[in-house]
Amino acid sequence: MKVEKVKYVLWVKDMDKAIAFYRDLFGGEVSIQTETWSEVVVCGSNIGLHNDGSGERTWTGLSFQLEDLRSGIEELKAAGGDLTREPNDTPEDPLHLAMCVDLDGNEFMMTQRREH
Repeated sequence: MKVEKVKYVLWVKDMDKAIAFYRDLFGGEVSIQTETWSEVVVCGSNIGLHNDGSGERTWTGLSFQLEDLRSGIEELKAAGGDLTREPNDTPEDPLHLAMCVDLDGNEFMMTQRREH
């Protein structure tokens, strides 16, 4: 078996908005764009967008590791996304994980490497 590409597929309601969200927020490049199927490449990872979404919230398992999680959260909200759970920021549990949601209700994580 030869794997040609790995994709993480998300179901979206509005293809144009979904493409703009992932392209602009995470600096992605659109490699395929049609009404039914599109792909945005972020740091070499392929995010497949399928237009059969209902816009209802759903878990995806998708995660983006960021250099600065605080500024990432600000940019997420400015792009129309939101947090589903505020990240912890205490001496025992430093800020490192934000649970997020995109414009179509797909939940994903944004993380920051923990300093040890």
